Amino acid sequence: MNRHFDLLVIGGGSGGVAMSNRASSYGAKCALIESGRIGGTCVNVGCVPKKVMWNGANLMHAIEDAPDYGISIASQKLDWVTLRRQRDQHVLDLNGIYERNLIKNGVELIHGTARFVGPKTIKAGTDTFTAEHVVVAVGGRPIVPELPGAGFGITSDGFFELAAQPMKVAVVGGGYTAVEIAGLLRALGSEVTMLLRRAHFLNDFDPMLREELMAQMQADGIGVIAQTKIAKVEKTPSGLRITQENGEVVEGLDGLLWAIGRRPNTDRLDLRATGVAVDPAGAIPTDAYQATNVAGIYAIGDVIGKLDLTPVAIAAGRRLADRLFGGMKDRKLDYQNIATVLFTHPPIGTVGMTEDEAVKAHGAAEVKVYETRFTPMYHAFTRRKVKCAMKLVVTGETEKIVGCHVIGPGADELMQGFAVAVHMGATKRDFDDTVAIHPTVAEELVTMRGSRDAVAQG
Repeated sequence: MNRHFDLLVIGGGSGGVAMSNRASSYGAKCALIESGRIGGTCVNVGCVPKKVMWNGANLMHAIEDAPDYGISIASQKLDWVTLRRQRDQHVLDLNGIYERNLIKNGVELIHGTARFVGPKTIKAGTDTFTAEHVVVAVGGRPIVPELPGAGFGITSDGFFELAAQPMKVAVVGGGYTAVEIAGLLRALGSEVTMLLRRAHFLNDFDPMLREELMAQMQADGIGVIAQTKIAKVEKTPSGLRITQENGEVVEGLDGLLWAIGRRPNTDRLDLRATGVAVDPAGAIPTDAYQATNVAGIYAIGDVIGKLDLTPVAIAAGRRLADRLFGGMKDRKLDYQNIATVLFTHPPIGTVGMTEDEAVKAHGAAEVKVYETRFTPMYHAFTRRKVKCAMKLVVTGETEKIVGCHVIGPGADELMQGFAVAVHMGATKRDFDDTVAIHPTVAEELVTMRGSRDAVAQG
């Protein structure tokens, strides 16, 4: 059977769903093809289940701190099975909500694996579909290294399938996924060792953030082995054993998690049939309007290799629908000053340029940095100490804020509002003239005084 649509979206993740719903609201005849559960990485094996686990980990920290507030709690035991059951049910509920909303909005949902058989012609099962506009939103998947015994480990996808808590685990990698999962596992009671290829993790973040996080994670008991390469993994009677290229080993593990990056799922689409360009990493290059090099074919979300963030995919999809079907001819996503949060322990919130990026863009003479470090009131008398650190990067005589970086309790929630201010072009004077909310962590951003000249980190 051959069928034609105004819009055909391949991929039912956050971006694809948002694009389809928005286009349908303009009266476009839309179809969405998805082979798995609706919601993509974020809902099924990413943001949502991770945040549930992070919430559980924070409760474990609160139980640890409770005696310092005079509160007696008899047990700190985690029931992994209950946590997993509640988490998975929440994900299933969201799957249903997403699917029902698509149907309610008039989007035809096609369950199947899509592959191109022509520039704007797609086959799914025995059916063939064509469309005036085709959007590739198939996301990505975790990478597993090619080395002996790598299959004994799991990825972040496998983490959410664990029936039991791994009590001694190694996390390999230095990005978002690595630091988030390592932190929550430690808070939930696991013994955790991180193995890093570089001297530090979070290479693309401001040095202050990664240095403060490294110090806190190590203070919490997470082992860090830096500047190492893994030669092989073996399964022994006492557990998994990792042998590094220098001969040193980490052994007795009941868990190994690879968090070394992700790759776009473009290799599953037969894109050669379209002529769409793909870079060496498998990502699809797009212009400012999400268009590929082939007219009528677009790409959004993780598959383009820009910012692998759920809200970015959603925003790009909605703006593309506004342009194609809503009459907004210049509508597009501005990829500058997009805030992000890492659900680490403690959390990180960041928006804009790092100190080094600001120096490279504006010159050291034009950049000034305001910083503060302190112990939040919550931890003033707890035995477990967690610090907070903040940095504002400003430029020019007006001291326009081009970067705002926070690590500490509450950083995840406070960053959204400050991201609005940075996006609108706020200056240090604007922050200074804002009356503080006391006592909060956030007030420190509008009462900050200590400054220094910027220094390129190199």
